[in-house]
Amino acid sequence: MYTNEDLNKAVEKGIFTASAVSAFRADHALNAPISRVDEENFRLITGFNDIFVVIACSLLLFSSLWVVKSSSLALALVVFTLLAWGLAEFFVRKKRMALPAIVLLLSFIGGIYSLSMQLFESQSTEAQIIIATCVAALASYLHWRRFNVPITIAVGTGAAMLLVAALLIATFPVLEDWLLIAFFIAGIIAFSHAMYWDASDLERTTYRADVAFWLHLLAAPLIIHPIFTGLGILDGNESISSAVIVIALYIVMMLISMAVDRRAFMVSALIYVIYAFSNLLETYGIVSYSFALTGVFIGAMLLLLSAFWHTLRRYVMTLLPSVITRYTPAGS
Repeated sequence: MYTNEDLNKAVEKGIFTASAVSAFRADHALNAPISRVDEENFRLITGFNDIFVVIACSLLLFSSLWVVKSSSLALALVVFTLLAWGLAEFFVRKKRMALPAIVLLLSFIGGIYSLSMQLFESQSTEAQIIIATCVAALASYLHWRRFNVPITIAVGTGAAMLLVAALLIATFPVLEDWLLIAFFIAGIIAFSHAMYWDASDLERTTYRADVAFWLHLLAAPLIIHPIFTGLGILDGNESISSAVIVIALYIVMMLISMAVDRRAFMVSALIYVIYAFSNLLETYGIVSYSFALTGVFIGAMLLLLSAFWHTLRRYVMTLLPSVITRYTPAGS
């Protein structure tokens, strides 16, 4: 199987002409039941071999960590991170395997962060976190320059945000009381960053669309968590009014998801809605079936939304000003 990115590389190498590939895409879109943009494709698994390689890499990485840490945890983490980078050289840079790329990236960044925490354990906790986060952000940048794994931008963005928060709190401890607001602002920044990448590839035919996908997954929890926490919904303060607020917030998120044509933005906040509704049902005595009833309701709603996504999105797009729609896919 080939991807849109493969077609782009074929054009760069002169195998196909840009006009021929454009004509092929236009013909494919004409005969497809839905547009390529609305499919919201992203590379995750290219075949079962991806899963096979991930299992093998995980066994090698964590077994090596377990064996070496008996003599030195720091040395074990060095071996772990070096193995993660070395495996990426073959399976990501050469073989271009999607799922192993994600797993090896997370392993590398996690190893770097843990190693930094270990090396600076003599420092205060705040200093450890600042140093480790700074090193992790730098490692994300280096990994991106070498392998161009789309999720790296989201990981690096998250690390950079954590670094800024840690620095501000260490400098001004009183800002710890404003942490929820900081998370919300970070979510808005992550969402804006995602829209930047999305706007640069409205047809979603390059890796830029994948980068935006992961940034949307990062942005939604950062936005929704402070709101739910601030309203007390995550602290067990459920009521009919809080349920109404939850529904209203999620409807807003659904409308935003439709506008930018990103289901990922909506789905990544789903766990908060399920948790809130389950607790609400338990509050009113429906303990045994709270999670099941929540699943039935939310699942039915999402299925209906999926079935009428394109119709609803076309309607939503008519309500938006052109200054916004020019940065979003046309859809089908």
